[in-house]
Amino acid sequence: MDSEALKALLDGLIERWEDEVVEFKRAGAGYSTDDIGKYFSALANEANLRNQDRAWLVFGVDNRSRKAVGTDYRPEPERLHSLKMQISDSTEPSITLRNIHELRSDQARLLLLEIPAAPLGLPIAWKGHYYARAGESLTHLGLDKLDDIRRQVGAADWSAQVVPGATLAHVDTAALTRARESFAKKYANRFPSDEVMRWSDGSFLDRARLTRDGQLTRATLLLLGKPESAHLLSPHPAQMTWKLEGPERAYEHFGPPFLLNSSTLYQKIRNIQIRILPDDQLLAVELAKYDQKIVLEALHNCIAHQDYTRNGRIVVTEYPDRLVLENEGSFFEGVPADYIAGDRTPRRYRNPFLAQAMAELNMIDTMGYGIHEIHLGQARRFFPMPDYDLTEPQTVRMTIHGRVVDPAYSRLLIQKTDLALEDILALDRVQKKLPLDDGIIKRLRKAGLIEGRKPNFFVSAAVAKATASKADYIRTRGLDDAHYKKMILDLLTQFGSASRQDLDRLLLSKLSDALDDSQKATKISSLLTSLRRNRRISNAGTRKAPVWVLTR
Repeated sequence: MDSEALKALLDGLIERWEDEVVEFKRAGAGYSTDDIGKYFSALANEANLRNQDRAWLVFGVDNRSRKAVGTDYRPEPERLHSLKMQISDSTEPSITLRNIHELRSDQARLLLLEIPAAPLGLPIAWKGHYYARAGESLTHLGLDKLDDIRRQVGAADWSAQVVPGATLAHVDTAALTRARESFAKKYANRFPSDEVMRWSDGSFLDRARLTRDGQLTRATLLLLGKPESAHLLSPHPAQMTWKLEGPERAYEHFGPPFLLNSSTLYQKIRNIQIRILPDDQLLAVELAKYDQKIVLEALHNCIAHQDYTRNGRIVVTEYPDRLVLENEGSFFEGVPADYIAGDRTPRRYRNPFLAQAMAELNMIDTMGYGIHEIHLGQARRFFPMPDYDLTEPQTVRMTIHGRVVDPAYSRLLIQKTDLALEDILALDRVQKKLPLDDGIIKRLRKAGLIEGRKPNFFVSAAVAKATASKADYIRTRGLDDAHYKKMILDLLTQFGSASRQDLDRLLLSKLSDALDDSQKATKISSLLTSLRRNRRISNAGTRKAPVWVLTR
């Protein structure tokens, strides 16, 4: 919104004043994030119950005078927008602010926090507690309101239906153990891991939103069921298929438990190391053809959004240069492009019970943000953006590219790591010879990112070459995983043991400059996990305070 539109919106909110979906605060510099989270939960839930698509939390307005007085809450833009991540981390299911609008009116700075309504059937909790409003007051979400939200889609949710005759004997032991580990990791700040492991199977399944009143649901069997329990879902097939197409052909079917078998299917994919700039004068970038997190995010989206009532299976087709993932059912709300920027949360889910259970088990990191994360992941790997095909009725096809389309595009992403996602998306359309709006063309041409005449544009190779240097290239690319693992093993060999802080000091400065601090920390965790699974190292400390040693 521009300033005039924001001013008109603020005037309208002040004129209407506070109700269940609008809250005003003076909010000084130290205003509590925990209080913001409680209001987020309450306003999101109330917006749902009142059939509104959003609610508002406004900072910088005095409650008594109803006048704009301004706020000094987080004046630094980067720190202000970090609030989105803080909200996402502690809400269940994980959603965040749709936008944070900053308005300066008569020398006063005001903030309008745009809160999305809770999705149909899914109340929003803050740190495990559900909140609501009673007039202008904050209160706990009563059972009547909680039931009103949960009843919105319960009868129509295929995944929420109790399976007659299903018992704990139909649950796979290994899948149940993995589920506990994933749940404990997600809620490490609330429950000690050993406490989660001591819960009875029934208690754990209830807490993980996998059962209803202690009874197993279709979602339970999909995610955790034994392979032989699939017949309980008949005539709806619970199946994923991997299919290899090309010079060689093969296929394999995978049934429950999907929690384990999604990773098993991924292991079938031929994920070789490839050189994405073999003809460049600089050293070639070597990357895995596919990133495991991206592929599993896409596959888990297929599981969450599949229309199981259509009696179809999820299909992953591997071609020499790409993966194509297909699931039954049309795109449920909006179109894929609506979610690329990461600022839209869907109001409705085809399988809300299943989707929430998958979020509890960390199969879906952020509900509504999977498409955004997939695009960011491909951009960080300098690969083409994913493509969606919705032309066939009741089918969604997603293509993940495993090769370079235009070397100039990849070179540009390597050298210009500060490109906005919208510019990367536009450059991807250029390399794929897809049409662009005139405004986007003008912006890209002004930045020197494209050359040529309409409609024959191409990514400017000159920009990448002009900004490249071998040192910059190596800093951006980083080194391969084997090098970092050897550094860890050498350190443990020399000193006997190392804390996570010791390993961070060793590796953080040496990882690729293309990664931010959070991504570097995740990278180090992945390296340690890989070494542990290969029995090269083990943790002689605790989960919270690990002490890594060589395995003897």
